[in-house]
Amino acid sequence: MDDGYRNTNLYQGGREANQVSDDYRYQDGNYEGYAPNDGYYHGGDEPAHEEDAQSDVTEGHDEDDEVYEGEYQGIPHPDDIKEKQKKRAPAVDDEYRDRADLMAERMEDEEQLAHQYENIIEECGHGRFQWTLFFVLGLALMADGVEVFVVGFVLPSAEKDMCLSSSNKGMLGLIVYLGMMVGAVMLGGLADKLGRKKCLIISLAINAAFAFLSSFVQGYGFFLFCRLISGLGIGGSLPIVFAYFSEFLSREKRGEHLSWLCMFWMIGGIFASAMAWSIIPHYGWGFSMGTEYQFHSWRVFVLVCSLPCIASLVALKFMPESPRFLLEIGKHDEAWMILKQVHDTNMRAKGEPERVFTVSYIKTPKQVDEFIEIQSSTGTWYQRWLVRITTTFKQVWDNVLYCLTAQYRMNTLMLAVVWFTMALSYYGLIVWFPDMIRYLQEEAYESRVKIFDEEEVSHFTFNFTLENQIHRNGEYRNDKFIGMKFKEVRFEDSLFEECYFEDVTSSETFFENCTIISTVFHNTDLYEHKFINCRLINNTFMNQKEGCQLDFEEDNDFLIYLVSFLGSLSVLPGNIISALLMDKIGRIKMIGGSMLISAVCCFFLFFGNSESAMIGWQCLFCGASIAAWNALDVITVELYPTDKRATAFGILNGLCKFGAILGNSIFASFVGITKVVPILLASSALVGGGLLALRLPETREQVLM
Repeated sequence: MDDGYRNTNLYQGGREANQVSDDYRYQDGNYEGYAPNDGYYHGGDEPAHEEDAQSDVTEGHDEDDEVYEGEYQGIPHPDDIKEKQKKRAPAVDDEYRDRADLMAERMEDEEQLAHQYENIIEECGHGRFQWTLFFVLGLALMADGVEVFVVGFVLPSAEKDMCLSSSNKGMLGLIVYLGMMVGAVMLGGLADKLGRKKCLIISLAINAAFAFLSSFVQGYGFFLFCRLISGLGIGGSLPIVFAYFSEFLSREKRGEHLSWLCMFWMIGGIFASAMAWSIIPHYGWGFSMGTEYQFHSWRVFVLVCSLPCIASLVALKFMPESPRFLLEIGKHDEAWMILKQVHDTNMRAKGEPERVFTVSYIKTPKQVDEFIEIQSSTGTWYQRWLVRITTTFKQVWDNVLYCLTAQYRMNTLMLAVVWFTMALSYYGLIVWFPDMIRYLQEEAYESRVKIFDEEEVSHFTFNFTLENQIHRNGEYRNDKFIGMKFKEVRFEDSLFEECYFEDVTSSETFFENCTIISTVFHNTDLYEHKFINCRLINNTFMNQKEGCQLDFEEDNDFLIYLVSFLGSLSVLPGNIISALLMDKIGRIKMIGGSMLISAVCCFFLFFGNSESAMIGWQCLFCGASIAAWNALDVITVELYPTDKRATAFGILNGLCKFGAILGNSIFASFVGITKVVPILLASSALVGGGLLALRLPETREQVLM
């Protein structure tokens, strides 16, 4: 490396650092150099009296000397820092200076800090600390992946358990995305003001609490509300996770390791598919308390799916706040201690515990935010909290508007289009694929239907299952239907006279234009809506079954679990390729190339007319598109400064979830009607977004602002 800062002799110890010239220079940008007397970081060089003071650390103090308690930890004395700040202080107090001047000074400070922080992270190295944080944040990202799949897996069971209509099922499928959309914008914005760690803990706690609660609530309304709030929590975690992890990575490692982190979303999908496959079909895993409280196996599945979120929440308590965020808000000493912890942890893991963290002072940007505080002696407690909350949300809103200022407007608008087109096509297709497979299954199932015309049956006892049958113009007199199941059975223009139905369960079974006379229905689920245009004369209905009946072992569609599992697993090659090439070919080529290849895969769906073909094209599409998702995450993190990073990511991710809602709604409406509209819409969106992405600025060589 050409950078003089990276000279291997620079960090062999505190004494060897003095070999470096005071005229420290950057080689990667517009910086000519900074004189040591400005307080700027310069590789540990200190004036002679500071070196003498450092020797006291090892040689001891006189008994009469006052000992600064942070000296042994290497923390600069506050008086020394104040003295340096006084030397750089402007002649005029800040309150009398123009705000534009203050902002210009802050911008200059931030630019200096960006380059200094990059060099500090390089000194800290990449090791045990980053890998520990990688797995902790990976569990949070895994929870996000799980959340996307949960509702889709439980719907076939929950619709029977809660007697859901088609509109209710549709709302349940979309409500999670709606919560994610709101959570991404709201919690992402708060992370830039309250801190990455604090907001991520809040986000995961909300998700864990309401995901856990949703497995126990019985009513559809409460379940819908819990999934909405759960989605809100996990939606806020995604922008925070990437902003948080990126601030512990050097420029050379950032693209690759953020891409590796994306693999946990795939792991979340695989985990959800495997758990659904192994838990939901086992009806006996649940329990019931009469007819009022049911806890079937799909609720056990919902409970298990909250485990990654809970695990990440617990592990996160042991991780520090982002030092880059702390420096941004002026908390120099806290940031310094965390960076020293990162350095020491990595050096111990590398077998070099004697390596000294040579940074003594880090540039902090000028603080120009105006906070409104009510003193503890004035106002009531809720007035003070109201002012704090109002001020915080005003600052979040200002951050949102800042992303649309002249400096960032074009990048934000182009990224918004790319995120939206990617989400519209991807989420629309991953819902359309299982629906199309299910439609093809239904077509094949209907082709095997058995038709019985004008049959006459009398004094016969039916005690077996009737499935996929149509009975037309039949006559049934004095027959008994006892302890049996009807699956996909229709009776058309038939006569039932003096028959007896007992302990009968049915699925997609209807009586159309039938005449039913003097017939008894005891303990059945043959409700009124199953008799279409029928004449009911002198019949008796007793002890009708309550709720929706379901045989879990037979009615759940194993192929849907398999399709989701294979779709999640198919992104593994794309994840590996994108991680290895992200820093070599760049973010822009990765996005554009991936989206264009995905568009080609989407176009070939015209030739998929069987279940196996649809599964194959789904796997190919998911594997090709994952590289674009990974590159989008990386470039969004790198294009915005620290105090706007999570806000911008939250806005764009919220727009992504809005695209997912539209994609789900539009694509699902064309299942069984035509393939042309979904395929052309997805292909066009991918081509347009991919071409626009090529106009974005490349960020692989720039430091994290």
